[in-house]
Amino acid sequence: MSNALVAEEGIPEVIEGEPLKGRHVLIVVENLPLPFDRRVWQEARTLKAAGAQVSIICPTGKGHEKRYEVIEGIEIHRHPLPLEAKGALGFLLEYGAALFWETVLAWRIFFRRRFDVIQGCNPPDLIFLVALPFKLMGVRYIFDHHDINPELYEAKFDKRGFFWRLMVLFEKLTFKVANVSIATNESYKSIAIQRGGMAADRVHVVRSGPDLSRLKRVDPVGAWKNGRAHMVGYVGVMGEQEGIDLLIDAVHHIVREKGRDDIQFVLVGGGPALDDLKALTAEKGLADFITFTGRAPDKELFEVLSTMEIGVNPDRVNAMNDKSTMNKIMEYMSLAKPMVQFDVTEGRFSAQEASLYANPNDSIDLAEKIVELVDSPERREAMGEFGRARVIEKLNWQHQIDPLLAAYKQALSI
Repeated sequence: MSNALVAEEGIPEVIEGEPLKGRHVLIVVENLPLPFDRRVWQEARTLKAAGAQVSIICPTGKGHEKRYEVIEGIEIHRHPLPLEAKGALGFLLEYGAALFWETVLAWRIFFRRRFDVIQGCNPPDLIFLVALPFKLMGVRYIFDHHDINPELYEAKFDKRGFFWRLMVLFEKLTFKVANVSIATNESYKSIAIQRGGMAADRVHVVRSGPDLSRLKRVDPVGAWKNGRAHMVGYVGVMGEQEGIDLLIDAVHHIVREKGRDDIQFVLVGGGPALDDLKALTAEKGLADFITFTGRAPDKELFEVLSTMEIGVNPDRVNAMNDKSTMNKIMEYMSLAKPMVQFDVTEGRFSAQEASLYANPNDSIDLAEKIVELVDSPERREAMGEFGRARVIEKLNWQHQIDPLLAAYKQALSI
């Protein structure tokens, strides 16, 4: 019998049989604080519902400054990071500091109560270094594969070289140390098998599906539209590889070349490129048409998602984005919002008929597709309904509970 409940229900308080009862799981995540990282938080809540005691190590972040906190019975141990890295050396410093704190906190937690499993969530592909000493004592290591780091490095810096080769080495070592790997999609599963040498039956696909009990529509808030008739939204990281500069170019074409002054763009999220993107927007004279919220609390996020008519995913077409599943796509579909994105493999798999697809990295075609959808309300409604139904029937978190528990049962031989 499946552990997944009716599609729109949340994660159950107790999963039938509590298959992980008496087990202690340590989750280590470097790049986002919990519970802000929605995927990892859903995993943690699912494991707790399955009977496990769950401890988490993660960084502090805006709105999550407490060094220790218990939320919904899950222990969260947070550590500081000295900087938000931009260059390759900056990333090494950031990762070095993270590894130091992760190691210290892991031993502190272990001495309080031995854990049975460490789940390492990349990036970076270095958390296996934290897990290695514990593996010698019988602790199992599960690798939760969020990003393909060699491709991520190449996307960020547009080159390979020494640091890229390091990324390839760390990835291989990570898969070698892992007892079981969790992949976010079939593309990542193929990488785990072909490049990482994992046996196919030890790689479990657990998609980043939304929890529909928590991602809810709210009443639209007209103020986000800035007095305009239509609104297009973006939710995600403000980084170089996310293609926000291409979206800004598209807005310039819509406003300056097509003469459309009836569309407001609201961009939710923080990241290392945020200040540069604001400066680019001002330079192009688009500050009145593009609102940057920065990292926003759930209230504002849900307001934007509920108010906008169209979502946009301007991720550049490259090896990284082609194979990655983006959370923003799932969030748009969950709230029945049609979208426009560039044509990438996993983006098309997720959205299918809920999206229009622009030519790769073509900001003009992106602009034309946005305007086409803005001017087609009936088509927008049909696409939104398709996306919502697809999430309910196949992609939401309820469908990920069984694969996640299967990975843990295999790792623990239960």
